[in-house]
Amino acid sequence: MIFGMLLFITCKTHQKETSSENVGIEDTFLASWESLEKAKPAKWWDQGKFGIFIHWGPYSVAGYKDGHKGYSEAITNDMYKHPEKYKAFFMKKFGKAPPEFGYKDWVKLYTAEKWDPQAWAQLFKESGAKYVIPTAEHHDGFVNWDSDLTEWSASKMGPMRDLVGDLGIAVRAEGLKYGLSYHRERHPSRFANGFHVKESPFPQILEEIKKDPSAANLYGPFEYSDAFIADYVARWKEMETKYQPDFMWIDDVPLFYKAAGEPQTVKFQNAFKGMIADYLNVAKKWGKEVYFNNKGKHSNFPAEIGCIEKDNLLFEEISERRYQNPATMGVSYAYMENEETHDLYKTPAELVRLLCDVVSKNGNLLLNIGPKADGTIPKGMQTRLRAIGAWLKVNGEAIYKTNPWRVYGEYDGDIIEEEEVVYTNHSMQIHEKEVRYTANGNTVYASVFQNTTETIFIAFKGIDTVKSVAVLGDKNSKVSFEKTSEGLKVSHNASENFSLVRVYKIELH
Repeated sequence: MIFGMLLFITCKTHQKETSSENVGIEDTFLASWESLEKAKPAKWWDQGKFGIFIHWGPYSVAGYKDGHKGYSEAITNDMYKHPEKYKAFFMKKFGKAPPEFGYKDWVKLYTAEKWDPQAWAQLFKESGAKYVIPTAEHHDGFVNWDSDLTEWSASKMGPMRDLVGDLGIAVRAEGLKYGLSYHRERHPSRFANGFHVKESPFPQILEEIKKDPSAANLYGPFEYSDAFIADYVARWKEMETKYQPDFMWIDDVPLFYKAAGEPQTVKFQNAFKGMIADYLNVAKKWGKEVYFNNKGKHSNFPAEIGCIEKDNLLFEEISERRYQNPATMGVSYAYMENEETHDLYKTPAELVRLLCDVVSKNGNLLLNIGPKADGTIPKGMQTRLRAIGAWLKVNGEAIYKTNPWRVYGEYDGDIIEEEEVVYTNHSMQIHEKEVRYTANGNTVYASVFQNTTETIFIAFKGIDTVKSVAVLGDKNSKVSFEKTSEGLKVSHNASENFSLVRVYKIELH
């Protein structure tokens, strides 16, 4: 039996001012970590709490990785690193395999023929998300925007339209913020083996380039040369100029720690300083509050810069710094056919619990979807997004514009279930009563994961300032509360059916 286990991190309320309004309009960011540390979260991001991430590209054509495991977008590397594992799949799906029919040939099958950006934007709005961040370019080198810098662009091949631009127009028409994710930092290593300043391409890649020299501009370059670094910055600058993104999302840069100190690594790091500073300064000319992330198993930048981030990021305490959890709906980021056909996505209840957990610990949830190559979003993903939105429509005040409270949560009672991969990559224990707390001024929100109409909030033990208790979305029910030696005892006769997570609104004097 586990009773009264409080999950404390600090005794004070976490309600620090984090808006970028702290940086005056007259301030200019310099290309230094010390200067970039002054960049604070944009108010819309700080208060929005929930965004949509999108992984969509030619890799979506396969919807597969060896054994239906891992990230399907990683096939772009794995298919050439371990060709023997993929030949049977390729022969069945395409009738050919590399080097006769390689990744470059998938571009023509990446059609977006059924894509409706307005329908996507309406779905995202319905989900309750406040911002959207699609992949503008993944590690594969194919860009989803109308680029003048490469012919391997969605406006010139495959979809034959500006995916980034068209989606941005639709998303902003729904009143949502629009960021762009940029993953080109690993491109020289994507079709090669390892993370070094200079790489050797996989044998099948060399054969494909020999057969079709134009493929060199997709698969290469294979080194972090001065030319690559200049092109890396130029591509971001082109997106920045054309689309004015509200958020700059940069993926993990393994070169920073696998080749630390090497001259080209230092040049690349310096390029990042200048690129981010330029983005922040230009955004002030736009009159926009913008922000950026700091991703990686080993953070790309010093810890005080940008929002902390890594895949499926969970904390066991309230984070002192704002963070973002780019979470998968299943396991893969890009479309994985096996996840769709077997409905392997997290349930709506698990996703809402994940949202409550992340926000209670000072984070934002950036929930990922993986559309198909034709531009359709799997129905299972749509169902879950609408379910989250329906819950937020009733309970959103417990999420939006909130801060962590004095504790992030509590649990009480027997462990009633253990299951793998509920929200993350390690096992999670589901308790008899699981609660997450958020706060807004003198209001505390207690999000209870189980369907119970009588509970004791032990985190309120010793707190004598409770003025009222209500249940969000259940105005007709009678709620009673009393202070006990164990904590705040709350009872109510529910007039509405329990939906995913029940939220108690607790007003303090």
